[in-house]
Amino acid sequence: MSYLLMAIAGLWMADGLALLVAPVWTVALVRQALAASQSHATWSGVTMAAGLVLLLEASELSYQGLWVVAGLAMLAKGGFFLLSGDDTRHAVLRWCLSRDAVDYRFLGLGLCTLSLLLIHASGWL
Repeated sequence: MSYLLMAIAGLWMADGLALLVAPVWTVALVRQALAASQSHATWSGVTMAAGLVLLLEASELSYQGLWVVAGLAMLAKGGFFLLSGDDTRHAVLRWCLSRDAVDYRFLGLGLCTLSLLLIHASGWL
C-alpha cells in the first residue's frame, strides 16, 4: 500500500510543480486534454480510488485527520464528476479553468505541500 501512497504523492508533486512553474501552459494542456477526450468516468474513478486508498491508510499515517479530509474530498470530487450531468460538469470545469494564474500557483503550492507531507507521513522522508 505504501507504493500506492507514493504514487499519489508523485502525482500531486508533478501536478503541483507544473502549476507552480507554468500555470497558464498547464491549464491550456488540461483544456486540450478535456476537449480531446470526454472520458471523465475513468478519471473520476481514479480519483475515487486514490481517495479510498488515503482513507484506508489514514489510520496508520501521521497527520491522520489531514488524510481523512483529503480522502473524503477526493471521493466527493470524483463522485460529483461521475454522477453530475453534463451541463453541471462543464460549468464547474469552465469555472475551474478560468482562474487567474496566481490562483493556480497557490493550488500548485498546496499540492506540493500535500505531497511532501504524505511522503513524510509514510516514512519515506
